[in-house]
Amino acid sequence: MSDDLGALPARYRTILCDVWGVIHDGARLFPGVARRFERWKGEGRTIVIVTNAPRPADRVEADLVAMGLPRASWDHLTSSGQAGIEALTHPPRKVGFAGSRYDYDDLTAHGVDIAIRGEAVEEIALTGLDEVRASVAEYEEEIGAWVEQDLLVHCLNPDRIVIHRGEEVVCAGALADEVAARGGRVQFYGKPHRPIYEHALRLAGDPDPADCVMVGDNPATDMWGACRMGMAGVLVTAGVGHAAYEWGAEFENWRPFMTVSGL
Repeated sequence: MSDDLGALPARYRTILCDVWGVIHDGARLFPGVARRFERWKGEGRTIVIVTNAPRPADRVEADLVAMGLPRASWDHLTSSGQAGIEALTHPPRKVGFAGSRYDYDDLTAHGVDIAIRGEAVEEIALTGLDEVRASVAEYEEEIGAWVEQDLLVHCLNPDRIVIHRGEEVVCAGALADEVAARGGRVQFYGKPHRPIYEHALRLAGDPDPADCVMVGDNPATDMWGACRMGMAGVLVTAGVGHAAYEWGAEFENWRPFMTVSGL
């Protein structure tokens, strides 16, 4: 197993790349990322950024450019937030919301009709935790109500945790897991679920998955999704992948063929 991305086999013409923990830490690009992307592009590879961010694709792109990653250094980008927005606006209807004010503004700006407090809804747009609470336990009242009322919770970020400036931050996936564990209804968007990978491949021109590699830091999302799709995987240990991970029986003999500390 190599630990040198410079030795990435030429057969992997399409690279799917995660964002948090691989490209940046939530605020700053990791050293060497822009240079690595430039090298991949110079080798004629297609780069598709695939993120579980609950934000629309154009917002994610703008954030990356603002951090210093040139737009010309990648080919396409897709986000779980964009997939969720499509589902929440086709057909248009009122939905509840749980997340930050920043996410609320993004959703409404992209056509999601969020109900005011007290309005009856049958669905919840879940993007993450708000600016005040930091744990699943602090959402006991909301989770209980969603389950009791049999609301469909649209989880626009399946990640459980991400690393933000070196600290672990709880994400929407952790709340959604608790809803599902109590018998509630949840629709997940993003990795490791097939739709976001299939969309990424369509953006790349429908290459054979065997000629694609997923670069990510999360075994449970990035690597499991790659395994399910028949892709190769590169595990980046700068993000959540640093923790010991028990590769379950569902992976069978699949493992990331390369582990690196960063791009």
